[in-house]
Amino acid sequence: MKPATLRAWGKVHTWSSLTCTLFLLILTLTGLPLIFHDEIDGLSKSTRPERWSAADLLPVDRAMAAALARHPGSVPIYLSFDEDRPVINLTTGPTGDAPEAAMQFNPIDLRTAAPPHGDAPGHGVMDTVLDLHKDLLLGKVGEYFLGAMGLCFALALVSGVVLYAPFARKPGFATVRRGKSNRLRWLDWHNVIGGVTLAWAMVVGLTGTINTLADPITAWWRGDALARLAHDSTGPIVPYRPGIAALALRHAQAAVPGMTVQFVAFPGAAFSSHDHIAVYLKGATPLTAKLLTPVMVDARTGQVDGVAPMPWYMKGLLLAQPLHFGDYGGLAMKILWALLDVVSIVVLGSGLYLWLGKPRPARKARAA
Repeated sequence: MKPATLRAWGKVHTWSSLTCTLFLLILTLTGLPLIFHDEIDGLSKSTRPERWSAADLLPVDRAMAAALARHPGSVPIYLSFDEDRPVINLTTGPTGDAPEAAMQFNPIDLRTAAPPHGDAPGHGVMDTVLDLHKDLLLGKVGEYFLGAMGLCFALALVSGVVLYAPFARKPGFATVRRGKSNRLRWLDWHNVIGGVTLAWAMVVGLTGTINTLADPITAWWRGDALARLAHDSTGPIVPYRPGIAALALRHAQAAVPGMTVQFVAFPGAAFSSHDHIAVYLKGATPLTAKLLTPVMVDARTGQVDGVAPMPWYMKGLLLAQPLHFGDYGGLAMKILWALLDVVSIVVLGSGLYLWLGKPRPARKARAA
């Protein structure tokens, strides 16, 4: 590689790294507790596991009726199921297409048809950490800005490989020069650690960037594949009638055997249509549990009207979200993700140290 080309790549690496370093430090520091968000949230709950049997549980429609009775005049919009306890979560509103600000969230215990005991309402510490990690508490502007920082990070990784490859051919990869200055040793360690964690850093950086585009990707899917599945229904919203939810769940699971319900969207909701109940099913394995299959059920008859797997771009989004936090292989993978996160903090800090500690005469001589 020609010296001029090497210098150009050096500038790309320096400025792409400096542009995103501060924000990446925020993301790595907030991402560390988020890797263990399930375990941290579990600390506030009872350590004694709840026990129940299917015979103890009330029908879903009866639990939904109890939730609707708490908000007279409301209709169901979304329904989801807790994984670790017999609780449904019913989101209600004045109409099926009500804005988010007008919705009410209602957890209901299937054993008692009443709100579960011990739920802590409000915005917890981990929710604030997640908001900071997701958008710097700046909403969509912050989310898209962090997506741009993710692309800068990817450019810094690629340019770092280009710069390190010629050096690694001479003394060998992962060589730390002994007897040199403290700054040169830091440079070698920066290169070695960055090279070893390159693949992980690229995966986390790109999945994080994909996650910032969740809204436009989902909007594209809703206007394209989901609209075709729902036959572009634009008529009046079909009113909810008691008993239709249980019928829709039964027929949807019969249409796609071996899958379980992730959540349900009722007529008028953003993830359904005006005359369908959309039942979203997930698989049983750690991988397929992240992928959803929508089943459109006629809201008048409860009969299945269409089934279609998610398109490739939605599958990519659904897989990127848990992969970003290492949420696939249980606690062992989370510990690995946490260790690599700490290592990435070292790489970012050493890169900043190398730039700040660069001798000023050397900068002036190179500029000349």
